[in-house]
Amino acid sequence: MATSAKAKKKTVRIASGLKRSRQNVKLNAANTALRSRFRTVIKNVQKAVQAGDKAKAAELFNTAQPVIDSVADKGLFHKNKAARHKSRLSAKIKALDAQAAA
Repeated sequence: MATSAKAKKKTVRIASGLKRSRQNVKLNAANTALRSRFRTVIKNVQKAVQAGDKAKAAELFNTAQPVIDSVADKGLFHKNKAARHKSRLSAKIKALDAQAAA
């Protein structure tokens, strides 16, 4: 992505700098995996809502909530962003009741 356009970084020679760069690689991989999991659980709920399957959407939402909360707890996303996603997904699931009644 954007890193390929950047100039080549200077090689670190200090031991603490080498350790920091190793840690950054690990943390980057962990954060990328968490971010991907966050997006996936949200997409799964949205697909169930689009299909109109309230039971499946509610079940997926219940499994998505802890994932969304853990990402916020780890500081990957702000807690308000997590709350916003949960609120919007919940509203979409509740809206399925109104569609079914109409």
